[in-house]
Amino acid sequence: MSRLLSAVLAVVLLGFGGFLLVSAPQSVDVGLYDGLKGDAAKGELVFWAAGCASCHATVDAKGAEELVLAGGQEFPSAFGTFVAPNISPDPVQGIGGWTLVEFANAVTQGVGKQGEHLYPALPYNAYNKMVPQDVADLKAFMDGLPASAEPSKPHQIGFPFNIRRSLGIWKLLFEKTDWMIAGDLTPEQTRGRYIAEALAHCGECHTPRNALGGLQRAAWLSGAPNPNGKGRIPNITPGKLTWSAADVVEYLTSGFTPEFDSVGGHMAHVVENMAKLPESDRQAVAAYLQLVPAVK
Repeated sequence: MSRLLSAVLAVVLLGFGGFLLVSAPQSVDVGLYDGLKGDAAKGELVFWAAGCASCHATVDAKGAEELVLAGGQEFPSAFGTFVAPNISPDPVQGIGGWTLVEFANAVTQGVGKQGEHLYPALPYNAYNKMVPQDVADLKAFMDGLPASAEPSKPHQIGFPFNIRRSLGIWKLLFEKTDWMIAGDLTPEQTRGRYIAEALAHCGECHTPRNALGGLQRAAWLSGAPNPNGKGRIPNITPGKLTWSAADVVEYLTSGFTPEFDSVGGHMAHVVENMAKLPESDRQAVAAYLQLVPAVK
């Protein structure tokens, strides 16, 4: 009996050790960021394309207030309610003083400054495709934004989802760095893919998820239930969205559809952000959407 108990204990310890090994947070390749200098002017375009203010500004912030990234917005989901943290340059409550590598770890790897896994409410599963220079430029811009001393509020997440180490397994299962649309793309289509699949993280909302919250990539951009339980996020593949490229550009510029309806909900923030980009970027997104496999 004692030998049996010893064997069981050994298996348990071995299994736990294996769990700790495979679920360990992974850092970026530090060499990719050596010597990089950020350009704040270019970083502003990355900032708007990535939608940082849409989630991290305070509730109902408008105009210049959108640049005070004090956090506090709540995002309900099937796993609990996630609360956007303070990511302003405040050195105590925000991310002031973070190194470029620490910033890149959070944005592209979902790993916090203390080495903890971050929840994928931060769309690092899309941001992991960002080129290092864009990450450096984004940080340079954000470093110059107004600081806020507002403390971050805790997520409202219950057991077992509050066990952050388990997110290492989630990342192994669902985190992907490959492009959904591959092949020989034109420069415009390539730019559109980069904006849609990486910076603007369109798939994070417009693609359905499985029971564990992983994207169902075979149904890319085919629509999904709204996480807050109100309505549905639409199918924007050519199987449903029959707009012309010019229609898409107009929508991403003014918020008006070809049927003279107007954008609403969280998509209104997306349009505001996209309207701040060069028109060529909106044209690139329109060209990309025409490449996406149609889903009825």
